[in-house]
Amino acid sequence: MEPIQQNADGDAIAAISTPFGEGAIAVLRLGGPGALAIAARIFRSRSPVAALPSRVQQFGRIVDDDGRVLDEVLLSVHRAPASYTGEDMVEIQCHGGILVTRRILDLVLACGVRLADPGEFTRRAFLNGKMDMTQAEAVMDVIRAQTDLALRAATAQLEGRLGREITALRERLLGSLAHVEAHIDFPDEDIDPATGAALLARIDAARSEISRLLSTADQGEILREGLRTVIYGEPNAGKSSLLNRLLGCERAIVSHLPGTTRDTLEEVVNLRGIPVRLIDTAGVRPSADALENAGIERTRQALARAALALRVVDASLPPQIVADLLPVASRTLLVLNKCDVGEHAAWRGECAAIRISCRTGQGFDALTQAIFDTAMNGAGNSDDYLIAINARHQACLKTATGYLDAARAALEQRLSPEFVAIELRAALNAVGEVAGRLDAEELLGEIFSTFCIGK
Repeated sequence: MEPIQQNADGDAIAAISTPFGEGAIAVLRLGGPGALAIAARIFRSRSPVAALPSRVQQFGRIVDDDGRVLDEVLLSVHRAPASYTGEDMVEIQCHGGILVTRRILDLVLACGVRLADPGEFTRRAFLNGKMDMTQAEAVMDVIRAQTDLALRAATAQLEGRLGREITALRERLLGSLAHVEAHIDFPDEDIDPATGAALLARIDAARSEISRLLSTADQGEILREGLRTVIYGEPNAGKSSLLNRLLGCERAIVSHLPGTTRDTLEEVVNLRGIPVRLIDTAGVRPSADALENAGIERTRQALARAALALRVVDASLPPQIVADLLPVASRTLLVLNKCDVGEHAAWRGECAAIRISCRTGQGFDALTQAIFDTAMNGAGNSDDYLIAINARHQACLKTATGYLDAARAALEQRLSPEFVAIELRAALNAVGEVAGRLDAEELLGEIFSTFCIGK
């Protein structure tokens, strides 16, 4: 096919938006200048593409230049600006075979269309003002969500909840900056104490809001990546039994013989809506066995990287000191197992311990609730977890905090308003970067490179 001349404003792009492989259907997405004209060249139906109403599927056939039918498909037109990207778009639903899908894509590319880069459709939606950066990032969070809570948090961000909070924060900072710059326009007048106190209050309010958003960073990482949880303790304490009970299947070998587990074993489980990466480890005890000691060393390494540790002990035995020699995770829950066979008197003062029985299931509701509460820092019983910032947001907001602290110090020291304005403007820009109010091409490339092709 002869390529269609593209508009100077950009180029048309195309990609297969469904996963590679066989399926009932596959979706091919085409967008940009000339998208409708390209679709008209390869699509035959009772109505021409130009006459099709937007967002209505039309049955027809995909044909090549020789008039050969490649497939029977459903085609829908999405005209600018009421489309995902804000540009003209066409979506083709064909049969989900690998060959037929590729043939249709090749036919489209032969018309002069370029294969879309990863995330390019969403990137165009951002650049065309259809969504802010927080919403664009939420697209992949929705796709990758492993639990209901992760999906709810991603959906809330996709709907613009975080973006609205960032916009409101920017407006407050902008008001403070305007107030300071008004004093710069009248250099003979210093900022009087009353005005200075009001500005300090505004800066403190903005800083408090940023601190609230920063407090959700840990929850955000957990919902996106999972809570890295290491199960450790002495041999025969029931670590592998605990893993199996939480997973609901016999994943790890359980034996009365000590030292059965020699390596770390990792599985992901959904506990009360959060993804938890459970890591079963070798029991810790003095040993002359080189292989067992290698497993114990891996236990130490796993604990050093853990976000949460479950120290499992045999409640029927007195406390041992072996596990105490290991590095302690920042958050550790003491789990007293085998409570169904009795509890040693030495453990009766451990009020914070969670008492369970892997054999009967006793105490597992309390254990999963404790894991949930520890992971979500108490936010799980409200909608606070629906705002869960990512690492990029965290870096921007921490930068903004530093500038606000500097602006506050300049006010307290009664420095010239110019110094206060410089810090406030820098804080405003740092907050704006969260929602994508920037021109950093390198940053845009880094963000959208993690997306699927066709999204």
